[in-house]
Amino acid sequence: MAIPIKNTVFDKIKEANSLTDVELFKGLAKDGFVISEARFNKILLDLEILGLIKVAWFTKDERRIEIIVEEKVVDKIEEQNKEVMEKDYEASFPGIDK
Repeated sequence: MAIPIKNTVFDKIKEANSLTDVELFKGLAKDGFVISEARFNKILLDLEILGLIKVAWFTKDERRIEIIVEEKVVDKIEEQNKEVMEKDYEASFPGIDK
């Protein structure tokens, strides 16, 4: 089963964390993935719409492609509630000691 080119492009971007479209296009060609420029732009647009990457113009002819890293916000109250529920669940089994 072949891996879709979109996944391959995303993996390349994720490895580099940040690179230009020229570097990415050359890297794909080096790995044997020869695609048209229109298809390449469509893949970048799809990944940007999905919220996986950010594409911005770097110079007149180059674009900077960056991976979007989501920071997980930890809610302290929700974390405490989860701990209490786990303790209550464990306490619901009588006669079992740790």
